[in-house]
Amino acid sequence: MKIAMASDHGGFELKEILKRHLLSLSYDVIDFGCFCEESVDYPDYIKQAAQAVSKQETEKAVVVCGSGVGASIVANKIPGIRAVLCTSEYLAEYSRLHNNANVIAFGGRITTEDLAKRYLGIWLTTEYEAGRHQKRLDKITAIEKNPYFEESQ
Repeated sequence: MKIAMASDHGGFELKEILKRHLLSLSYDVIDFGCFCEESVDYPDYIKQAAQAVSKQETEKAVVVCGSGVGASIVANKIPGIRAVLCTSEYLAEYSRLHNNANVIAFGGRITTEDLAKRYLGIWLTTEYEAGRHQKRLDKITAIEKNPYFEESQ
């Protein structure tokens, strides 16, 4: 599996840890930066990783900023992206089972290395259930295409 990665300076250290971890598990990783702890603007990097997933250049992405909030917001602006800010095993599992999340976001300043690795492992190995959940994802896709369209219930 090919995985895109990106961070800002606040997420750089955790991104590097997770990158080494993924490489040790034989994942193919494309790192869109940043590449040091100097202050940068997270949208510049997170956007590129999310676009790689949207364009199907990678299957999934891992994005990290200080809190994870900005990274998840940016990723979710890209069509076709369903990013989860992951703070628990439950979110890791159910974001895949029910939402087919294709981007996982972490807060580099609030998520420990051990927890991030645990959540990432669950997220990468949990398969999407589809079924009753697919109609909901189809509605999300419809909103992306026309955010002002009102569908009758």
